[in-house]
Amino acid sequence: MHARSLDKKPLDRQASIESALRTVTTEQAGIAALAEALENGLAAPFAQAVETISKIEGRLIVTGVGKSGHIGSKIAATLASTGTPAFFVHPVEANHGDLGMIARDDAIVAISWSGESKEMMGIVAYSRRFSIPLIAITSGETSALARAADVVLLLPRTPEACPHGLAPTTSTLLQLVIGDALAIALLEARGFTPDHFRTFHPGGQLGANLTMVSEIMRVGEQMPLASLGTKMPEAVMTLSQKKVGCVLIVDANGELAGIITDGDVARNLHRNLADVIVDEVMTRTPKTVDPQTLAGTAIALLNEHNVGALVVTRNNMPLGVVHFHDLLRIGAA
Repeated sequence: MHARSLDKKPLDRQASIESALRTVTTEQAGIAALAEALENGLAAPFAQAVETISKIEGRLIVTGVGKSGHIGSKIAATLASTGTPAFFVHPVEANHGDLGMIARDDAIVAISWSGESKEMMGIVAYSRRFSIPLIAITSGETSALARAADVVLLLPRTPEACPHGLAPTTSTLLQLVIGDALAIALLEARGFTPDHFRTFHPGGQLGANLTMVSEIMRVGEQMPLASLGTKMPEAVMTLSQKKVGCVLIVDANGELAGIITDGDVARNLHRNLADVIVDEVMTRTPKTVDPQTLAGTAIALLNEHNVGALVVTRNNMPLGVVHFHDLLRIGAA
């Protein structure tokens, strides 16, 4: 029966909420069972899988059919973006020529909940023929896939969230989680850094958030600087000219001594500023960051402290200033 021909019932909002809670609870139980397995029988095979993948000279081939295939495609993308060269090969396409994409220095991760998917047998046989390491992600302990594999990541059999136990829900979630666990374990084993991550994610907000403040900070003539003892009218002029919303106050050695912001000036308008020096107005504890601070971290600090700019320093020497607008400009905020 086509989905559109099903009898429509009046929407029960409370029933929908209760259904959602049952789904979340069921899938939470599945993840808890997976965590327990990783503390017991799944621990050694998981470590072996990470070691096997770490040693290959080629690429990691991820394969699966149906919903497992969709999960496999996502896992391959996550692996590739975190430093493990990987791509997805559909097992049916593999049987019609794409096996040629798999080399002897590669490894294969085959995903099948039952482990009995007939479409997988071609790629499994190919891996055995050419001694290509085969890692199985399955719940079928004695399945054809598990029997053929070099490493078996045996997933716990837990109830599906689907009330009929038919639609892959908890099962695909567990496949996704174990795939993420593999990707992160490999990332950590390789010492994959935020800088590496940025190399694979140059575009969009993610790439922007991985930009270091040293790459966007205002330096040289753009820095709003004034020395201790400077009269406030001169500091206000600098504040107006540099348009950063602050003036950095430095001592005789050039070290950062304080900061004057638009807010500091506003709070002191009741005074005769012509007779006041910056020492009397400045905030003596400016918010500072290291040059290698990521843009995403800088945004979080600006929001946390409710300020518009951060001073970039090294050994208390001001190197530059990064304003909220600079972060907006690169798309990080």
